Amino acid sequence: MTGVGGALLIGGTSSDAGKSLIVAGLCRALARDGVRVAPFKAQNMSNNSAVTLDGGEIGRAQALQAQACGLLPDTRFNPVLLKPGSDRRSHVVVRGRTVGEVGAADYQRWRRGLADVVADELAALRRDFDAVICEGAGSVAEINLRASDIANMGLARAAEMPVLLVTDIDRGGSLAHLFGTTAILEPADQALIGGYVINKFRGDPAILQPGLDMLADRTGRPTLGVVPYAEGLWIDAEDSLAAPVGRRVGGPRSAPTPGHPRLTVAAIRLPRISNSTDVEALACEPDLDVTWVDDPASVRGADLVVLPGTRATVSDLRWLRAAGLAEALTERAAAGRPVLGVCGGFQMLCRRIVDDVESSAGAIDGLGLLDVDIEFAAAKTLREFDGALVTGDRRIPVRGYEIHHGTVVRSGVRPWLYEHRTGPEGAREGAVFGTHCHGALESDEFRREFLREVAALVGRRGFAPDPSTSHAAARTAQLDLMADLVTEHLDMSGIARLIADGPGTLPSVLSWLSDDLAPDGRT
Repeated sequence: MTGVGGALLIGGTSSDAGKSLIVAGLCRALARDGVRVAPFKAQNMSNNSAVTLDGGEIGRAQALQAQACGLLPDTRFNPVLLKPGSDRRSHVVVRGRTVGEVGAADYQRWRRGLADVVADELAALRRDFDAVICEGAGSVAEINLRASDIANMGLARAAEMPVLLVTDIDRGGSLAHLFGTTAILEPADQALIGGYVINKFRGDPAILQPGLDMLADRTGRPTLGVVPYAEGLWIDAEDSLAAPVGRRVGGPRSAPTPGHPRLTVAAIRLPRISNSTDVEALACEPDLDVTWVDDPASVRGADLVVLPGTRATVSDLRWLRAAGLAEALTERAAAGRPVLGVCGGFQMLCRRIVDDVESSAGAIDGLGLLDVDIEFAAAKTLREFDGALVTGDRRIPVRGYEIHHGTVVRSGVRPWLYEHRTGPEGAREGAVFGTHCHGALESDEFRREFLREVAALVGRRGFAPDPSTSHAAARTAQLDLMADLVTEHLDMSGIARLIADGPGTLPSVLSWLSDDLAPDGRT
């Protein structure tokens, strides 16, 4: 496929249809074939984000897609990021920088002004790369938002870009979703829908084929592939929908290692959880069972509890107390059983929080498990983290990134980590650990050292992390699996033609309906 030019939008019939997977897979497949390819998502709504080299912020999925292309994260790949802080309001990040907070109604007015930003960034990428694989947002059929749309058909129309429509058949009703989504669009938008992809298929494709043939007859559009369900795909979830309570994090459970005890990890599923991908690094370890939980019994029973990041520290702290989880965490700390807090989770573990920025709650009591005071600053800290865990005469490297308003203004306990440029970071008190550093557990040597200490604290004699486990290798393997899936199961030549030549002249779906109806309106 060398020499492919242009752009393609991967749209969905719904949220979580598999758009991110298909984009990452196509990016990886094209890059492996020598194509200079870049990802793009005009507007993302997610609390899972990553930091770029210049201190900007983009959606985590776009950072992963950039890696699939062999590129570093760049704010051009996700010019508009919405980070929900409640059901009604979100922080707006434009070109990597927070520019304000808006409600749903306000944002419809904002979007019209952001259309130029999106168009400029996409045009720049198309000048710099052979192909740009764009990801839509939610469903392309949100016709109530069409007038101000900058991420789906509005983007495709403005950029004269073909659209490949993806549906998740595991949810049922996919053929109707594809037909109905196409039919509800206005004719000029329909004209850009160049084909369909079925995602997460289980079973015999021959049984599905008659339905695909009828879909092609009714729409004039081919299905360019049926991607099978793959249990091995699990890393770098885009949003909190991928972190349901009770779900085990990671791939299929490995067979127990003879003579090696396993560790159980309870990751608390906060209502406004952010950067839940921190937990996935633990799930790379073969002798760990990591599960999302929201009940006190699970918190009391696990070997390690992780309190992850949150977009609403004060609100989620109140939820912890109401759910009985604060009491369970306090009992753990008193018993010397390990608790790890990351970013917002770290802040909740502290003695006192002053927040006049995010929640306007003023001064409140934290859980008091770390003798540390937190104060929220108006300016957000956005930077890469390059530091170490110092233990005895050893310095164990720790790499990651920081995204937070809350800052440590007083600490009565020793720091847990050291950042080479800014100094002491985080806190450690007994079996309670806290850090603002996202991604720290992706540093293999540090993760293994931490788990050895956890095992010692809970008396799991004989536990030893697998020295061959590499988080970077696991992520690369995931990207290659995505690329293998699309290469094997999609019509890559047809997709190349779609990218290079556009969808061609296609019929309106409504024309099929009108042709099939008798004059009295009955078939």
